This record gives sequence, structure tokens and C-alpha cells, in this order.
Amino acid sequence: MSHSKMKSYVNSYLTGQMSRRELLVRAGKMGMGFAALTSLLGTQVTNVMAASDFDWKKHSGTTIKLLMNKHPYMDSMLAELDNFKNLTGINVEYDIFAEDVYFDKVTAALSSGSSEYDAFMTGVYMTWTYGPAGWCVDLNEFINDPSKTNPGYNWNDVVGNLRDAAAWSGVAGDALGGKGAKQWCMPWGFELNSVTYNQRYFKDAGMNPPTSLPEMSDQAQWFSKNPGEWSYGIGTRGSRSWATIHPGFMSAFANYGLSDFENNGGSLKAAMNSDASKAFHKEWVNMIANAGPSNWSNYTWYEVGNDIGAGASAMIFDADILGYFFNGNPDNREAGNFGFHGFTPNPSASAPTPNVWIWSLAMSQFSKNKDAAWYWMQWANGPENAMAGGVKHNQVNPVRESVWAAADFDAKVRGTSPGYMEQYNSSIGGSKIHFTAQPLFFETTTEWAAALQEMQTGANVDETLDKLAGKIDGMLKDVGLA
Repeated sequence: MSHSKMKSYVNSYLTGQMSRRELLVRAGKMGMGFAALTSLLGTQVTNVMAASDFDWKKHSGTTIKLLMNKHPYMDSMLAELDNFKNLTGINVEYDIFAEDVYFDKVTAALSSGSSEYDAFMTGVYMTWTYGPAGWCVDLNEFINDPSKTNPGYNWNDVVGNLRDAAAWSGVAGDALGGKGAKQWCMPWGFELNSVTYNQRYFKDAGMNPPTSLPEMSDQAQWFSKNPGEWSYGIGTRGSRSWATIHPGFMSAFANYGLSDFENNGGSLKAAMNSDASKAFHKEWVNMIANAGPSNWSNYTWYEVGNDIGAGASAMIFDADILGYFFNGNPDNREAGNFGFHGFTPNPSASAPTPNVWIWSLAMSQFSKNKDAAWYWMQWANGPENAMAGGVKHNQVNPVRESVWAAADFDAKVRGTSPGYMEQYNSSIGGSKIHFTAQPLFFETTTEWAAALQEMQTGANVDETLDKLAGKIDGMLKDVGLA
């Protein structure tokens, strides 16, 4: 096997002159296995980046430390980390924690002013606390500095909705990505909230995926009343947590044109007890009460995913990647049977408007190695590593337009997950964070989830929402936001 010839083939592939299929064929003819080819691809990407005029070795010998959540995105990054070390000479240490304790670890580190960690994973909502508190860095100062950011980074390749969603002025009620917004974090991977359904079950029932919330409710109740291989109709989250509100529930709420707060010149007032909101809640609660799992109030991401993976539920209204990961895991009974569907809950709406969850990277204000940390961040979020994550590994959904446009990524996703690309294309344009940015996000959404639980077990919807709005207004008044 001619190593130099294979390097030339890989370079042709990296510059768009050769398809992935042709590269694989040529590698096979020359006796190079997939693992060896993958290693060579990583090496050549690193060599191309190192050959640029940008000084990737400027911080060689520096050690940075990351605080990370256990997640497929982290697994993807670790698989490529040696390429970063070879490119920069920067040593990377990291602590990884499960999500049930992860955010507490981040809050503890930041609130104490610890310099132990230089960069960390976060959700955007968390930065509504971290940023105004002075715990994380406004990344605009790095993104816009050509002496610190390599010329091939291309920030504008990151999906625009996501860039805006990760930036906020710190003023309650101000639009995300609006005037004076600070880039508290950079998107790394994200979730659109759509419908994942069991294609076998829907075919047996003679159904197509739902086109509205009323139809979803009818279908889900049919499955619950006619159990077969399945046990119930619809899986959604139900625990007493902010995480119950942000996926399917908020996506539907926003699609009906509803808002969580009224913003009167910076003074916020709870709006979830409007007449239209009360009607929506009745529809949602009726569906969950009659077609959800019997122990719905305990349901988190894990229970929702486990049930559809095991065939207990006929469909879920949750993160698209939840269905994607469970569909691709052969340990799940129903792996390979899922379909994906961009969902428009409001019968009067023309397109999906999913609420979006964005796993992001942020820099600690207390880091003593900010420039070196930024080298890692721009590499981790950069076009080359994003492409490797999307094509070679399991970093779905990728945040860069260039990855979604890549034929290799398209072929990979279409080959394993029917309808996934279609649900993405139908949903991404209307996707955003639909919550009003304000510092009591977690407190107010947890109260909202508690109210949902009360309504699901029979509490009067109108009275419960009036009580909820009054309580939240009091919370806002206590901190000067009402």
C-alpha cells in the first residue's frame, strides 16, 4: 500500500474533489481498513489546519481543564482530542459527570469563583444566571479577534437561530440575540422537539403521524384504549422540573401563539393564565391524562426514551435526537422501527415552531488560561471537528450549516432514520428558544411543571393557572422584575 498515494486521496476528499464512496473504494483496493482510514483522515485534517498562517502552537505546553456532562457529544470530542493536542500542543484534562449531578457541579464551581475549570458544557438557560452574575465570559471578544480566532473558523456557519439563542443582554425580557446581547456561550449540539413514532404500530393501526395536537390526542387515546404490543399512546416528560416544560410542551404552547410572560417595558407579568392558554392547557392535560403513562409525573428524558425504545409507547413528543439515539441502539427492542416527523400542533399554524435545547460551550470568567481555552473551544466548535462529529461519530444534531449540507452526513442520517432530515428541514426555520429570558427561569418553570401535575390529576385548570400566575408574579416582584 502506498501511504503517500492514500494521503493524496484523502486530501482530494477533504477539498471536495472526491466523494466519500470513491475514497472508501480506493482505500479498499489499497488494503486500508476503515479504522486506519479514519485515523489518516484525522491526521490530514490536523495537518491542513496546522499549515495555515494561524499560530496554533502559540499556547503549546499549557494545560486546560474542562468540566463536562456525560453525553454522546463528549464522546465524539474525546475521539478526536488527540488531533487537537497534536495541532496545538495544549494538554487537556477533564472531569465528566452524569447529568443528574452535573449542573450542580457547574454551579458550585462558578459560584465559588474557582479557577479549576477553564471551559464547560452548559445549556443556554443556565447562562441566564451565569452571565449576569459575571461567571462566564462574553465570547464576542474572542470571536471577533483575528489574532485569537483562526481564519477558517467561520462563526456565521453556525445555524443563525442557535447563535442568537445563545446570546442575551442580561436585561429581563430582552430578545435573545438582540441589541447589546453578549455571547455567553457557543452552540455545540442541539435538539428540536418533534414527533418520533413507531412505524410498525402506526402501520398496524392504519395511521399517519399526527398533523395537529387534537389529532395527536385522538391517536394517542386510541392506542391507550387498544393496547397491543404497546401499552399507551404518547410519551412526554412529567416530572416536577423545568425540564418538563421546555421540550414538547413549550413547542406546542408557542405554536399556538402563546407566551409565558407579557413584557411591559422591562416589567414582566405571567401570561400562562390567559384564556387562550387555559384552552391549550385543557387540551394538553386531557391528552396526558387519557393517553400518557400511568406514572407520568415521574417521567424525564430517560423514561420517555426507554419506553419508546422498549415498545411501550406508540410515539413521543420530545427531542428529535432522543428518538435518533434510541433508534440506532440495537439494545432497544424497537431499534430501526422509528419514524420522525416535524410537528405543527396548532391546526391554524402553517409550520412547526419547536422550542430548542442547545448544548453549548462556555468559558469560566475565573479561568487563568482563557486564550488556551478559546483555542480548544474554537476547535471543538469548528467546521472540521463538527464534520468529524457528524459523519464519523454521533454528534447529532450538528450546529453547522456545512455539516447539514454535506452529502456524507445526509446519507448517514437518511440511511438509519427515515424522515429525520425532512423533520429537520421543516422545523429548523421556526425553531428558537420561546421562553422569555429572565433570571428566575428555573424557579418559574418548576412551578409551572408542578401546576401541570396538579391539573393532570384533576385540579381545575382555570383556577390552577390563575394561582400559578399569581405566585409567579409575586416571585418576580420580590426581585424587582414585576
